[in-house]
Amino acid sequence: MKTLLPTSTAGSLPKPSWLAEPEKLWSPWKLRDEALVAGKQDAMRLAVDDQRQAGITIVGDGEQTRQHFVTTFIEHLEGVDFEKRETVRIRNRYDASVPTVVGAVSRPKSVFVEDAKYLRAQTDQPIKWTLPGPMTMIDTLYDAHYKSREKLAWEFARILNEEARELEAAGVDIIQFDEPAFNVFFDEANDWGIATLEKAAEGLKCETAVHICYGYGIKANTDWKKTLGSEWRQYEQTFPNLRKSKIDIISLECHHSRVPMDLIELIRGKKVMVGAIDVASDAVETPEEVADTLRRALQFVEADKLYPSTNCGMAPLARHVARGKLNALCAGAAIVRKELGVF
Repeated sequence: MKTLLPTSTAGSLPKPSWLAEPEKLWSPWKLRDEALVAGKQDAMRLAVDDQRQAGITIVGDGEQTRQHFVTTFIEHLEGVDFEKRETVRIRNRYDASVPTVVGAVSRPKSVFVEDAKYLRAQTDQPIKWTLPGPMTMIDTLYDAHYKSREKLAWEFARILNEEARELEAAGVDIIQFDEPAFNVFFDEANDWGIATLEKAAEGLKCETAVHICYGYGIKANTDWKKTLGSEWRQYEQTFPNLRKSKIDIISLECHHSRVPMDLIELIRGKKVMVGAIDVASDAVETPEEVADTLRRALQFVEADKLYPSTNCGMAPLARHVARGKLNALCAGAAIVRKELGVF
């Protein structure tokens, strides 16, 4: 990216109230059929405009065309029965009713490519598209077919790679894989999770990113964070191997977290997406608070490799809160750019 400290979001932004119930994950659509298609496109244009007005450098779709960052992708695959549901423990944190893998998984056709083309037509700025990572996908399903987390992850990695290659061809500049499961299943992440992630990104010429956070600002996640002690050192388990991976950009949750900033040293040489916005609070950060987070990160990552971002997606927040946080992110990055002598 030509811009120093290019700003972006982790992915999701709140949906308009006329499209889905606000401040809620998995919120049902309020529109149907052709009206829903048009409504999703309208919402994407609004998300792009919110980012443009705030000054976001790398524009995303705000995940306006999907109910959830994982399940909407899985809904388009064969081999998964959404009517046959089982209760599983999600990332050892909360129970959820999930679909069942009943046969070989496959992708009959592209899932997000038309949406990505629409996003590409809305802006000349760099665009980023988010996909769920293989390990996070398997953690949101009951597997009655492969009966092996690793085997299913490799199958999803193959499918994700098919989708990612088409997204790249549609003009996407950065493809981000969301892997919050890396902050929970450390042994699996190191044994085969990072390898499946690299398979998902295989052959891509655009930049690739892996987003690893502590989750949306929902009660199950905030309650879990209270059990993590005075320091959140989970990144320490996977960063050494991610540093050796072929993934270009690695994210971490920084602002109002208990993550020691010096953990960034473990991925020295990589580009780092630094979460400088707390998505678990309605309080809008000041630009100076954002700038302070970025300054501390700059002790461990070169300025030309630092990408200011949000800790996670902002789908559960009110739209005016999310807009305020976007403004703060960009204003804080501008402060630090000026301090670095870039205007």
